[in-house]
Formats: sequence, C-alpha cells, structure tokens
Amino acid sequence: MTEKKKPNPRRMRARSKELRQKIAAMDFVASGTLHVRTKVCGKKNCKCATDPTKRHGPYHEWSRRKNGKLLHKILTPEQAQLVERAISNYRQIQKLLAQWEEETASEILNPPRRDDQK
Repeated sequence: MTEKKKPNPRRMRARSKELRQKIAAMDFVASGTLHVRTKVCGKKNCKCATDPTKRHGPYHEWSRRKNGKLLHKILTPEQAQLVERAISNYRQIQKLLAQWEEETASEILNPPRRDDQK
C-alpha cells in the first residue's frame, strides 16, 4: 500500500527556487501604463492646430493607481525608459507568482507519494 506524503515546505522551496531567483534578479518594479502622446497647444496660429505631424511632443505619461486614486505623471525620456522596464518587470513578476501559486496548489493538493520519491 502506498502512503501519501504531506505537503513539505522544504520541497516547495526547492520547486520554487528558480522562480524566486528570477524575481530577486529584477531591479525596478512598477504597475501602470506608459503612454506616448503628442498635443495641440491651443494657439490659433500654431502649426499644431492644423497639422497633426506638427503637434507638440512626444510626451511620456505614466498612469498608475495609488491608494485608489489614478495618478498621471509626465516623464523625461530617460524616466520613461526606466518606467517601461519597471512595468515589464511587474508583469513578469505577476506571471511568475501565478506559476508559484500553481506549484503551491499542486504541492498541497497532490503531494508526491512515497513510491514517487525514488
């Protein structure tokens, strides 16, 4: 008769080691959306009023939520590059956490049996 093993935190840490290393290797992390926009200034004599290719910008805008409020911030091109990387990292972390969650559920619901541990 095979005996079921109990969920094992040590085994779970071993299973999630690669995921945790990927998360630990990231630097900047941010949620939100980065927009690149051009704008019309509103002056009647300005070329931006009649020619879309002459609009002002591009402006880099970061939209995010903080304490339930939507915040917008205009960024420099250098800041925009960092925010773009931070948002990409954030999305990757979300995917890694989803994998970790699946690993955890598998470990808790279906721990390896003794005869599987050869």
